[in-house]
Amino acid sequence: MSDKLKAASGEQQEKQEIAINEKNFPSKAAAIHEIIRIEGKKELERDSFALLWSAIAAGLSIGASLIGKGIFHAKLPDTPASFLLENIGYTFGFIIVIMARQQLFTENTVTPVLPIMQKPSRQNFILLFRLWGLVLLGNLIGTGIAAYSFIHMPVFDAATRAAFISIAQSVMDNSSGEMFANGIFSGWIIATMVWMMPSAGGAKIWVIFLMTYLVALCDLTHIVVGSVEIFYLVFNGSLPWQQFIYPFAIPTLAGNIIGGTFIFALISHAQIRSDLAHQPKKSDKVDSNLPPSHK
Repeated sequence: MSDKLKAASGEQQEKQEIAINEKNFPSKAAAIHEIIRIEGKKELERDSFALLWSAIAAGLSIGASLIGKGIFHAKLPDTPASFLLENIGYTFGFIIVIMARQQLFTENTVTPVLPIMQKPSRQNFILLFRLWGLVLLGNLIGTGIAAYSFIHMPVFDAATRAAFISIAQSVMDNSSGEMFANGIFSGWIIATMVWMMPSAGGAKIWVIFLMTYLVALCDLTHIVVGSVEIFYLVFNGSLPWQQFIYPFAIPTLAGNIIGGTFIFALISHAQIRSDLAHQPKKSDKVDSNLPPSHK
């Protein structure tokens, strides 16, 4: 890889990857921050074609959210409990994408942003916008292919296709302001999920399920999942292209970025900076060799 793709981090390059030990940090949150920051630095330096193909795969995979929710919507009886079961389907695409380590735009509103906050150099900002552009482009290509396939391939029955339309039209019932506000909360929840993953251990799939299920229950807007739904309306002739761009895509994208980057990532980074700036002096630390009564 060319040196031009190296993210500036303010630290010397090391041949061996440093294992993150919580004892070396002032708090557990600081250790998690460092894990995500290192992961983000790797993402910033990835090959452009690797990012694009991974993002296209994620766009295709996230189509499973519309499939799952649509099938439940079509097959379940019209009862209040059906709403709870139907939205389980929304989590399917996220589970596939995240467990398969594919590139999802809303994950990247926090992971590669932490290296930028540590070292806000021009080079790092260029790498961030390159990453965002490639991942968003790939996600939209993948969701477009998925939506087009759902329409033209003889896979789904008439009831499921009608459910796809109903789900997508419910998104378009939101005003641009509602798209934006819902996108903020959606971006914040997905960023929270990313922050939880390093300490989730074997429960990662449950973290993904619970956090994305919350997004579904609240009917929040998400730029990638929503793109599958709105592309479906565009490709079947129910919606003009202009309405995909606005009132859906621009307000939702802006909301997701603000929720994930300008709210969650900034606040998370601020607490870590505060931790590092106020580490106790050696003389202030508790002597672990003393008996409990003397601590």
